[in-house]
Amino acid sequence: MNYKIVVDSCCELPEAYKNDRRFQIVPLGLEVGDYVIQDDETFDQKEFLRQVAAYPLCPKSSCPSPEKFREAYHDEAEEVYVVTLSSHLSGSYNSAELGKSLYLEKYGDKKIHVVDSESASCGETQIAEKIVEYKEAGLSFEETVKKVEVFKRQMRTYFVLDNLETLRKNGRLSGVKALVASTLNIKPVMVGNLGVIEQKGQAIGINKALAKMADCIVGDVKEPQERTLMITHCNCPERAEFMRGLMEKRASYKRILVMDTAGVSSMYANDGGVIVTL
Repeated sequence: MNYKIVVDSCCELPEAYKNDRRFQIVPLGLEVGDYVIQDDETFDQKEFLRQVAAYPLCPKSSCPSPEKFREAYHDEAEEVYVVTLSSHLSGSYNSAELGKSLYLEKYGDKKIHVVDSESASCGETQIAEKIVEYKEAGLSFEETVKKVEVFKRQMRTYFVLDNLETLRKNGRLSGVKALVASTLNIKPVMVGNLGVIEQKGQAIGINKALAKMADCIVGDVKEPQERTLMITHCNCPERAEFMRGLMEKRASYKRILVMDTAGVSSMYANDGGVIVTL
């Protein structure tokens, strides 16, 4: 195995990659009052959402320690690629970079590249899959790094959430009228622009907001037939399938992948949230 991909636990891995030795997930911690867990294979989404619904304050996440990342890099692989949650949302990227410095200091030289996804959830998945694609095509470390960084800037992340409170309380919605939206059932359509959340549009009701999001995506994205469409949902598979149908009516894609959120994505998206990347 000449390369390895390390991701933090905000990255939803497809089933095909969960037992793939090329991948390793470094978990974040989750805190809902006294309910403190690791975002790993033991994560129980229904229990977590129940705890969040009953908790009057904002749930929190804690990024992995630099030492956790350092040890994830300590592997027989000659090249290590790391994909983290946006540095605008978490300290995971900085921790991964510090882990790289600690690794080089302790173990010596190695090719390690840390990617700040400037996204989350399936945005990280998109980048991880691109790394696999480039490496399986025979690209060198340097070529892969260059192409991944270009891809990251071309990728788009859109989302519609039922509940904006976690993002609002964490100070991530300065450009979105979260309180008005929750009061009037107005659902903002949002896009991540290099890690900064911006409002793209809005609609009354979730289905109209998803349709608005589909229109925004089609208007923004060129050559969709060359892209993989990823849809991640938080405990709402019917909404994800509704979104898939909307997108299939509007354009053709190389591939469509639907996944449920793990822990950190569940915390930010909240129950009923839908995230789309391509």
